[in-house]
Amino acid sequence: MGKPVYKMSTKKKISEWGKNEASDFLSNFGYEIIDRNVRTPRGEIDILAKSDDGTIFVEVRTLTSNRVAHPEETITRQKQSHLMAAVEDYIQLHGNDQWQIDAIAVEGKPGSKPLITHFENVLG
Repeated sequence: MGKPVYKMSTKKKISEWGKNEASDFLSNFGYEIIDRNVRTPRGEIDILAKSDDGTIFVEVRTLTSNRVAHPEETITRQKQSHLMAAVEDYIQLHGNDQWQIDAIAVEGKPGSKPLITHFENVLG
């Protein structure tokens, strides 16, 4: 018997597409992508990047439509709290003096050109 085959959900595919688009966007603006989907004891960081300003922790929110809300509006207080805890864990483990938390909103669908908005220094 072989390994089980798991199909990626549509939501997961769209999320991964959004992270890819956000990573490309950041790279095009001179950021160095260090890692993605960084897991810590208290949460996950979507993108870990470096810039001249230091380490950038990036939360990516992707929606296929803005009819109900814009992607950035889906970052709830609970998500903010989990993200801050994950960043604190990362800093505790790796040390870091200069850092900030950014958010990237991606609107669109795989196969289309997305609308990307970068919000800098959103928590801290």
